[in-house]
Amino acid sequence: MASRSPKRSQKTPVAPQFVKERLETIYGPIEWRPRMVAIDELIFTVLTQNTSDLNAERAYDSLRKGLPTWGQVIEAETDKVAELIKHGGLSNQKSIRIQKILVEILKRLGHFDLEFLAVKPLEETREWFISLPGVGPKTAAVVMAFSLMMPAFPVDTHIHRVSKRIGFIDEKTTADQAHPLMEELIPEDDRYAMHVLLITHGRQICKARIPQCVRCPLASHCPASTAK
Repeated sequence: MASRSPKRSQKTPVAPQFVKERLETIYGPIEWRPRMVAIDELIFTVLTQNTSDLNAERAYDSLRKGLPTWGQVIEAETDKVAELIKHGGLSNQKSIRIQKILVEILKRLGHFDLEFLAVKPLEETREWFISLPGVGPKTAAVVMAFSLMMPAFPVDTHIHRVSKRIGFIDEKTTADQAHPLMEELIPEDDRYAMHVLLITHGRQICKARIPQCVRCPLASHCPASTAK
């Protein structure tokens, strides 16, 4: 089935503060709530790659029950790790990636406590994460934003789509390219809230195939809106 993504009009792109205020009218104000400690968030985020959050949660829970410590995950046969995380898809690749990440962290630090990174400069922490095997800008930004309370801005498929439609980024901008652009556009204090608001909006209203523009509080200002 072909996508029914709306065509772009000549409307002026929406200002970030306007977007935040309008989205808060339907989703409410957002407060930062840590989900996990950083090492747990990191491995969970690896498991979310190319799958749904629900499948990733099943895979993560299975891994923690089968191998309760990260040291045990390192010592386990890779096939066993893959079997435990099979619900998340791509388990053969992810099991290798997870073990390599954990080994590298243990070699660098001698432990798995990553909270010390929260007090370092934003770019220094980002580079630390990205230098780990198989960790890209999105994974790094998720851990920084959700566990370390740092003003990084993760861009997933929902945020990438919504941001292009409302004019935050150009149509040709990739998700990886969007991370620094969104961080430049959105004030530090608003980044976490805007991340949650945009991802929620992408899931509930600004959907990929059939965006529900008639329900959207941004429709009157959105360049891509089909609402009359």
